[in-house]
Amino acid sequence: MNEHIYAHFHPDEHRFVDKAAEWVERAEQHAVKLTDFLDPRQAFIVTSLVNRSADVHVRFDGGHPGAERKRAFIAPDYRVLDDEDMGIRLIGVTSPDEKLQQLDHGDYMGAILGLGIKRDKVGDIYVRPDGCHFLAAAEVADYIRLNLNAVHRVHVQTELLPLDRLISTEVKLDEMSLSVASLRLDGIVSDVYRLSRAKVLIPIKAGRCKVNWKQVEDPSKPLKQGDVVSLQGFGRFKLLEVEGVTKKGRYRVKIGKYA
Repeated sequence: MNEHIYAHFHPDEHRFVDKAAEWVERAEQHAVKLTDFLDPRQAFIVTSLVNRSADVHVRFDGGHPGAERKRAFIAPDYRVLDDEDMGIRLIGVTSPDEKLQQLDHGDYMGAILGLGIKRDKVGDIYVRPDGCHFLAAAEVADYIRLNLNAVHRVHVQTELLPLDRLISTEVKLDEMSLSVASLRLDGIVSDVYRLSRAKVLIPIKAGRCKVNWKQVEDPSKPLKQGDVVSLQGFGRFKLLEVEGVTKKGRYRVKIGKYA
């Protein structure tokens, strides 16, 4: 069965497809599965496989309605999922140190991963000038609370909070306007990160670029408004708007780079 499913997904996704297919098969046999936090692409794969079964359903939850990363609860269709504990805890980070205001998403993520926590155990991270709120899997939340004492050399305090205390912040995008020859992936990535076309071809063809969380190795792939592009080592950006075409046939686009 998996061989047929593989045709719909990138080869590098096949391992996750296998895992998700096993979760669905076990749910058909009356078992349940609470996954780690999934990115939107992984959630799409799980949804696709669940939809192939008439006897299984799934609930996604990331700790709040607008979450990007979510845990999935996969179960037989007769099981009511609304009241299931999704195993998500809210952790607050504060500090009297004024340097706290200078910390960004990457600083907090680096500190958490530095504790030996896998990325899959961490949900969305919301950074504010006065600290940070982030979601974590219940099974690692106490460990993080007890051991996260510093973020990028800033001493911090952490506490577990009720989920309804979450203060979610809007994702900050640094907007920029560009004039590009085409909407090709390699051309826009080149202009956004100010790299030569030759230099961006290497990571794209090596599988280190994703469009909407899906690995893309075709440099000529056309981008469209709303696409989110990530390039390993450089961050990610969103094509906010295709504003029009100049008299010389170039495209005017508005880009939002994630801070």
